[in-house]
Amino acid sequence: MTTAGEPVPGLDLPQRTLLGPGPSNVHPRVLRALSLPCVGHLDPAFLEVMNGTAALLRRVFETRNRLAMAVSGTGSAGMEAALVNFIEPGDTVIVGVNGLFGERMADIVERAGGRPVRIEAPWGEPLDPDDVARALAANPGVRAVAAVHAETSTGVLQPLEPLARLCREHEALFIVDAVTSLGGTEVKVDEWGLDVVYSGAQKCLSCPPGLAPLTAGDRAVEVLLGRKTKVRSWYLDLPMVISYWGAERFYHHTAPVNMIYALYEALRLVLEEGLEARFARHRLNGRALLAGVAAMGLEPFAREGYRIPMLLSVKVPEGVDDLTVRRELLARANVEIGGGLGPTRGRIWRIGLLGHSSRRENVLLVLAALEAALNRQGRRVEPGAALAAAEAVYAAAAGAAG
Repeated sequence: MTTAGEPVPGLDLPQRTLLGPGPSNVHPRVLRALSLPCVGHLDPAFLEVMNGTAALLRRVFETRNRLAMAVSGTGSAGMEAALVNFIEPGDTVIVGVNGLFGERMADIVERAGGRPVRIEAPWGEPLDPDDVARALAANPGVRAVAAVHAETSTGVLQPLEPLARLCREHEALFIVDAVTSLGGTEVKVDEWGLDVVYSGAQKCLSCPPGLAPLTAGDRAVEVLLGRKTKVRSWYLDLPMVISYWGAERFYHHTAPVNMIYALYEALRLVLEEGLEARFARHRLNGRALLAGVAAMGLEPFAREGYRIPMLLSVKVPEGVDDLTVRRELLARANVEIGGGLGPTRGRIWRIGLLGHSSRRENVLLVLAALEAALNRQGRRVEPGAALAAAEAVYAAAAGAAG
C-alpha cells in the first residue's frame, strides 16, 4: 500500500510496430483527435461530431442505410449487439463456423435464446454456400444467417454475395462480421445485400480499440422494431441506443466522446485516401508479404483464392517454436505478430498489414526479422531471398502503373 504523497510511477510504453491481427498502429492525426478537449456527450458540438461520424460510416460501409452508428465497445460488443437485437428466443439462426469468431457467434445466438444451426468448414477453409442452402431448405422460417467475412483466427476471406442471395430467397436476414475487413477490402453493404454488418475500430480503420461501427438496412430495422420480447441486453439495446444517435438525442449512456473524435478522424483518413486506392494498397502489400514468406519456404495456412489480403496466416515450420519466434521479433525488432488460436495454437502465425500498418517498410521489416529469427532457430533461410521476392512484387506493380 502506498502512503499519501508517495510518488507513483508514470507510464512508459514502447513504440511497437503492430503487425498482428489487431490492433494496428494508429495514425498521428487520430492520436491528435483523441487529445482534443472532452465535452459533454449531449453538447451540441459533440452531437455534430456524431452526425458526421454516422455520415462517414455510411460512405465506408458503402450504404444508404439510415442506421449507421458506433457501438460503445470493441468489435465483440458489435457482434453481440448485432445478434441479440435481431434474434428473439426460439429463432433459428444458421451460423457459419470456420474459425474462432464463428464459434463466438453461435455461442451468442444460444445465449440470446436462439437455436443455432451450425454450418461448419475446417479452419483455413471457406464456408460452402451449398451447405448453407441445404440448411435453409431444411429449416423453414430461419430468422437469420450469420457469417464472418474475414475470419481473423484463420486468415480466410469468405465470399458474401452467394450467401446474401440465399438469404433473400429464403427471407432471412444476413448478419455479417466485418471486424477485420472494413476499410481494408470491399464491404459493399448495399450492392451485396447485407442486412446487418458490424466491425471494429482497431483493425483496418487504425483507430484505438473501443468502438464497433454497425449498420443495418430497412429489412433488419423492421424486424428490430417488430420484436415481441425485450432485447436481452440493456446496454446494447439498439432501439434505445438509436434514440441517442438519432434526432431524439435521448440519453442512454455516456458516449466515449474522445474515442468518437478518433473514429471520425480515422474515417476521414480512409476517405481521403479513397476506398479503391486503400484496398489496392492492402492487396499490394499482402502480395509482397506472401512472396517473401514463400521465398523463405513457409506455407500459407488459408486456402489459396480465399485469403484475407491484409492478414496472412502462415504455418509454423517443423522444428520451429512459435512463441520463441514471436518473442524474438518483439525483443529484437520491436515487431508484434500474432499466434494461432484454439486448434491452431502453436501451429500458425498471423501477420497483419492492417490500415496504417500496411506499409512497404513494414513488409520489409517483418520479413527481415522473421528470416533472422528462423535462422537463429536452425532453420536455414537464404539470406535476402525474402526481401528480394517482396521487392520484385513492388517493382512489377510500379512497372504496371508506369
